[in-house]
Amino acid sequence: MVSRTLKTVAAGVVAAALAVSAAAAETLKVGVTGGPHAEIMEQVKAVAAKDGLDLQVIEFSDYVLPNAALNDGDLHVNSFQHQPYLDNQIRDRGYKIVSVAKTVIFPMGLYSKKIGDLKELAEGATVAIPNDPTNGGRALLLVQSAGLVTLTDGAGLTATPLDVAENPKKVRFQELDAAQLPRSLDDVAVAAVNTNYAMSAGLDPKKDAIFIESAESPYANVIAVREADKDAEWVAKLVKAYHSPEVKQFIADRFGASVVTAW
Repeated sequence: MVSRTLKTVAAGVVAAALAVSAAAAETLKVGVTGGPHAEIMEQVKAVAAKDGLDLQVIEFSDYVLPNAALNDGDLHVNSFQHQPYLDNQIRDRGYKIVSVAKTVIFPMGLYSKKIGDLKELAEGATVAIPNDPTNGGRALLLVQSAGLVTLTDGAGLTATPLDVAENPKKVRFQELDAAQLPRSLDDVAVAAVNTNYAMSAGLDPKKDAIFIESAESPYANVIAVREADKDAEWVAKLVKAYHSPEVKQFIADRFGASVVTAW
């Protein structure tokens, strides 16, 4: 009888210990876009596990849903966007979201299947750019840097095709969803593609881009959380894992100069 009682007590202690252990491992739903963001977050997941965080990495195929899901509480955190884009989303949609750390910079590039140099661009050619305000503005600044157009003074990061002041080659702009831009290369002369989508489509920014953004860019990507969570202990643990030497080395080894760490 005593032996049976001891076994029952011991089993209860083990069960309680397992329950405590399970509770101690915090599960966080992390939204990312496919490609480099997803690959990097899988490495962060491995590092974060050592600090008691269990990351559930959820991939999205566009730039709109990850912030909506975070704001609505369907995600704990997301890592897919640069600060200007987040600022625009907060301003336009009233999201209670804040950035808590910088991650990486993906230089935007101009790509083409029809020409190998922008000097070959025909008059009236179509250039595809992202249709969201901040990435569209970024693309237009890139096109201006390439010498194709001149934007009006003060157009800034949120420039639109309406801000084109000088257009010697009468370039026509086609605005498309950012994720669709690599596929548009069969139909347009040039497309301005974010590096994560370029790499997902098998393009090498350093080899395939005919013009690429400078690394001195204001478009550093960020980790974003709801305002109410910004001081949570798990946020600090997640940032620590992302900024770890292991993740930094992975980025350097996997992506080379195509992805630049911003910390």
